[in-house]
Amino acid sequence: MSALTRTEAQLRAQLLDVQHYDVALDLTDGDETFHSAAVIRFTARTAGDTFVELKPHRLDSVLLDGAPLPPDALHDGRLPLTGLTEGPHELRIDSLMRYSRTGEGLHRFTDPADGETYVYSQMFLDDVQRVFPAFDQPDLKAVFAFTVTAPAHWTVLANGVTTRTGTRDTDGAGIWRSAPTPLVSTYLAAVAAGPWHSVTTEHAGLPFGIHCRRSLAPHLDADAEEILSVTTACFDRYREKFTEPYPFDSYDQAFVPEFNAGAMENPGLVTFRDEFIYRSAVTDTERQTRAMVIAHEMAHMWFGDLVTLAWFDDIWLNESFAEYMGYQTLTEATRFTDTWTDFAVTRKPWGYDADQRPSTHPVAPAPEDVPDTASALLNFDGISYAKGASALRQLVAWLGEKDFLAGINTHFARHRFANASLADFVDSLAAHTDRDVHAWADAWLRTTGADTLAPRIEETPEGPTDPGGWTLAVDRRGSRPHHVAVGVYHRAPGDAGRALERTALLHLDVPSGDVVSASGPRPALLVLNDGDLTYAKVRLDETSVETALRGLSGIPDPLTRAVVWNALRDMVRDGELDPHDYLATASAHLPDETDLAVVQGVLAFARTQIADRYVTPDRRPEALATLTAIARDLLRRTEDGADPGLRLAAVRVLVDSATQPDTLATWLDEGTVPGGPELDPELGWRVLGRLAVLGAVQEADIDAALAADPSATGEEGAARCRAALPTPEAKAAAWDRLFHDDSLSNYLFSATAQGFWQPEQTDLVREYVTRFYPEAVALGARRGPAIAEAAGRWAFPAHAVDEANLRAGHDCLADPDVLPLLRRKLVDQLDDLARAHKVRTG
Repeated sequence: MSALTRTEAQLRAQLLDVQHYDVALDLTDGDETFHSAAVIRFTARTAGDTFVELKPHRLDSVLLDGAPLPPDALHDGRLPLTGLTEGPHELRIDSLMRYSRTGEGLHRFTDPADGETYVYSQMFLDDVQRVFPAFDQPDLKAVFAFTVTAPAHWTVLANGVTTRTGTRDTDGAGIWRSAPTPLVSTYLAAVAAGPWHSVTTEHAGLPFGIHCRRSLAPHLDADAEEILSVTTACFDRYREKFTEPYPFDSYDQAFVPEFNAGAMENPGLVTFRDEFIYRSAVTDTERQTRAMVIAHEMAHMWFGDLVTLAWFDDIWLNESFAEYMGYQTLTEATRFTDTWTDFAVTRKPWGYDADQRPSTHPVAPAPEDVPDTASALLNFDGISYAKGASALRQLVAWLGEKDFLAGINTHFARHRFANASLADFVDSLAAHTDRDVHAWADAWLRTTGADTLAPRIEETPEGPTDPGGWTLAVDRRGSRPHHVAVGVYHRAPGDAGRALERTALLHLDVPSGDVVSASGPRPALLVLNDGDLTYAKVRLDETSVETALRGLSGIPDPLTRAVVWNALRDMVRDGELDPHDYLATASAHLPDETDLAVVQGVLAFARTQIADRYVTPDRRPEALATLTAIARDLLRRTEDGADPGLRLAAVRVLVDSATQPDTLATWLDEGTVPGGPELDPELGWRVLGRLAVLGAVQEADIDAALAADPSATGEEGAARCRAALPTPEAKAAAWDRLFHDDSLSNYLFSATAQGFWQPEQTDLVREYVTRFYPEAVALGARRGPAIAEAAGRWAFPAHAVDEANLRAGHDCLADPDVLPLLRRKLVDQLDDLARAHKVRTG
């Protein structure tokens, strides 16, 4: 299908003003297709030609101003509208559309737990065309209203409040009508239908609802108070921050199955992946993540929905702002008051990693660098989210929150229910400050890469009348200005252990040429970017490295510890710190770590990157043994039951790092870990999956587990386990399901891919490494961007850290037919692979 170019969008926006979409969907036609009938009212500003987009299974009829157009004129997803006269027009299109199994368009899912079926839309970025015809670009906003015919026992949700207005005589199907929206972009229209379990309330005079599959009802009910509390607290805080009132008539949050993203900011109907309805025990950090996503999506009601980007070069205006506001507002309005530590240890490395790959791009790329919708899809990454949010946090530190919020509110007032660009936003900020925000934007938003800040410390000798001292200058490798805090730490007096105390917090502008002088002994530890207010890789001086390795857990503030852990992580990735030294530091300090986000973040990097990729295969058992020892230390620390989240995190690492099956098999037989926790569904499938990798279970064991948990999660767990079995037959069957059986849904594809590659099975899967590349290219061509992205993410042979894999991958990139989204994933994966290979080989 053709990708819409920016030039085409500009020309169409000059020609058309689109007023209204009236969309009727009939969801009673069966498992494969649905009927879609749309009436689009628009005005041509001058006479001219244009096109409307549509990707039907069958196009039945087209009427333009009452005159029929030939359905066979549809080509490559575009229906030409030629000879338009100046003035108003009405376009009527009836078509038969195909349901999606990949999370694109109108996704249909049948719950294996009870046989109930659900459908929901995901229109972003250009998938509205899979549901109904549209002039599909963000700056042709219009009013949307839906009429949906659905099975009698279903409830229909949409952007506006929905009402069941009638019943079809022939079969009792319900007929639902949604209230019309304000002006919104095509990719934000939304519908979700099925026998939802719902919890509703009213807040601030508006209806609020949370919805999930019926089989998840007990789990939603258990968390409904927390979800609604976070929702209403954030809603109230945004109303305090923003002068523009909430712009829609309701606020529904639907937790939907097999959702590709974390969530989608449809106005009035936010859709979330339903893994956020927890069937099993989770840590409080994971609850905080759910709360952050709620806050993030709500911020989009203003950033993205009320004011929308004009073209996709400004996707950061949506995502960076929602990311920043989500974390900041959660901290201000809820019990989750330490969210920036989690951001530092999980989200920020995502941005740093992305920014050091060949595919890096500015937070706000030049318009010509996003020439079409296919290229726009590539920029939903750690730069548009984590780096952009970090840049905004630095902007607030430099500008001041008062002026920042004043600029935001001016931006909303100027562009409400319309579209805006980076230039518009910077102009709004500039109206409230004397600082040169245009220069700041050029330096921060139009450039690529991560600056590196390093301290230069010199000691001054002690003299007869001079107590001696030290000086500090900050060297910058990069181009951006930074307003940073510098933490000065000395060993706590009278403490023979690791305790450190911050004796000074310096505020510096870099670059400035300033040299800070201080009397007394050189700091034991000096931390640039203490408080994590800027976006830059930081380096530690030699003394501070030694202190960090020996005394990291003695740093009093968890956010500072996260900054230091990130510095050590960067040093490993850059080949400046031996991976085993990182593991030794984790072993020394995680048993005393009090912040759960730090524990989980450090263990995740150690387990998935260091143990599986950075250490050589002959030393991998040593790395896994170290991780097992850390987890056992944490288990001993949590025997009193006071910290179940930390205990759960430790158990997960123990399971994932096991090299012998006996202990795990005993846990599985007994249904519990000694001293807890019990093996709930998530933990049970995790244990079974590791036993499958180790060759300690059979197909029959997996079948029995699925019979005991016949849920969607159970099906995914079983698929993962089957693919992980260490037999040629299991690998051949899994490979066939991945690359030759196009019936797998997006989630079952990902689960199968996650089980397939295992470092323990390198010899068994060696033949598949080079097969991956041509088969992934063919798969992407057949099944489209969502499955192509999943193949690049989960089916890539990341364990094969060797020259042969790198050569095969780079040969594949020479193929011009690689789907853009798959190409981007391969570029990133191969760069990470090359980095791991360099670390391994020195």
